[in-house]
Amino acid sequence: MIANIKCMIIDDDELDRLVLQHHINQYDNIEIVASFDSAEKAIPYLDLPVDVLFIETKLPGMSGIEFCKLAYKIPICIFMSSHCEFAAEAFELDILDFIKKPLKTDRIHHSLQKLLDFLEMKEKSECLDILLGENTIKIKEGSTILQIKITDILYLEALKDYTRIVTSEKKHCILDSLGNLLHQNHFDSFVRIHRSYAVPKYLIRSKTSHEVELTHKIKLPIGRSYKDNLAFFNMPN
Repeated sequence: MIANIKCMIIDDDELDRLVLQHHINQYDNIEIVASFDSAEKAIPYLDLPVDVLFIETKLPGMSGIEFCKLAYKIPICIFMSSHCEFAAEAFELDILDFIKKPLKTDRIHHSLQKLLDFLEMKEKSECLDILLGENTIKIKEGSTILQIKITDILYLEALKDYTRIVTSEKKHCILDSLGNLLHQNHFDSFVRIHRSYAVPKYLIRSKTSHEVELTHKIKLPIGRSYKDNLAFFNMPN
C-alpha cells in the first residue's frame, strides 16, 4: 500500500470541501495537509510537501487552472467543477482526473482509487533498472529491455515526473525525475544547465550567457539559477 500521500484542497464552496474531506478521511494513507477557499490563500503554502492537489476550476480571483500552472511542484492535480467547458483546458495540464460536480460518493472514490493505482504503478515502475555496467543503463519500453550506453546520451530533458533520454538515434522516456537521475553515480558526468535540461560536460562545445552548444549542433538554454554549474567551462561568454 502507498503510504503518506499528502493532499491540498482548494474550493470556494465550503460544503464541497467538507464532502471531499469526509471521503478522503476514510483512507488511512491519504492526509489532508491544507484546505483553502481561494487560490490566493494557498500561494504562500506552495512549498509544502504536497503530492496531490484537489481544486475547483472556477474560483473567485485566480482560477484553478491558473493556480495549477503556478503549482508546478505539486506532481498530481485533480480538478472538481460543474463547468465542464474547462475540462479540455484542464487536461492539457496533464491532470489525473476531472470530477464533475455535484460531488457524488462513487465518483469521488473512483478518483481516489485512480490516484492510488497511479502512485502504485509509479512506485513499482521498472523503467530505469540498476546499472548493468559503469557505462550502461537498462530501461524497459513495453515488453522490451534496452541497454543504453551513457556515452550515447546527448542530453536529458525533464518532463514533470518523467525524463526524456535523448540519443543520436532515438528518444526514450522513463518514469523518473531528472533530479533523481542526477543523484545517481552513473550520471556524474552530467551537469544541469536548466530546470528542464542536463547535459554531459564533455559534449559542451561552446556557451554564451543564455545557451550552450553541444556536438551535433544542439543548442539548449541556460537557466539563470544554473549558470554557476557551468563555471568549469571557461570559454568567454
